[in-house]
Amino acid sequence: MGRRDFIVRDIVEIYLHWQTGKSIRAIARSLGLDRNTVRKYIRAALDAGFEPQPRRSEAEWISFIEERFPQATEDPLARSAVFAEIDRFQEYIRETLETNTVTTVWQRLRDEGNLQASLTSFRRYVRAMLPEVLPRPEVTVWRPEVPPGAEAQIDFGHLGKWLEPTTGRRRRVWAFAMVLAFSRHMFVRPVLRLDLETWLECHVLAFQFFGGVPHRLVLDNLKDGVVKPDIYPEFDSP
Repeated sequence: MGRRDFIVRDIVEIYLHWQTGKSIRAIARSLGLDRNTVRKYIRAALDAGFEPQPRRSEAEWISFIEERFPQATEDPLARSAVFAEIDRFQEYIRETLETNTVTTVWQRLRDEGNLQASLTSFRRYVRAMLPEVLPRPEVTVWRPEVPPGAEAQIDFGHLGKWLEPTTGRRRRVWAFAMVLAFSRHMFVRPVLRLDLETWLECHVLAFQFFGGVPHRLVLDNLKDGVVKPDIYPEFDSP
């Protein structure tokens, strides 16, 4: 059986049939539903402490459904219209999500592209239509504590695009970040290039900002600072 959108009315019908003492098989046959679908909603009611008896009114079931299954309150036709509105920007969304969060992409489309969709609908669209571009869950890697001044961690991160006033061009803006491992004190500098000159300049400015040079610099396999990847890419200062 093909997948369908369920609204509150559909789920209420399941519960009204359930209250009459019908089995899952009988409810599925009466309503033309898959038995697993019927079982899913009945299990939710049982988990919430409901039983077929005593009977509950439609209003009581609607209240429960709206709390337990908020997505069912959305009109499928309205959802289709919203998805069509967002779909106009699909290629832009796919590209921009490589370096930005879902919220950031939505804000830009709302402000610059006149997107007429809520953040909730936008998130639902991305999950449904572009699951492959969603960020993977972060893995926390434990590192032993280090003494003050022993280590700094370095990385470049993409900030977004900036309209250069002198040329009118939209340029990518990156951030050089150096974080002291012990205190988590951070130096950040926006840059427009990822070359060796910028790399060295940012180091000098960071050392001036901190008032000293950490004993060890740990890089995140940046092509601007790493010649050959290693398991522990560390550079000790003299």
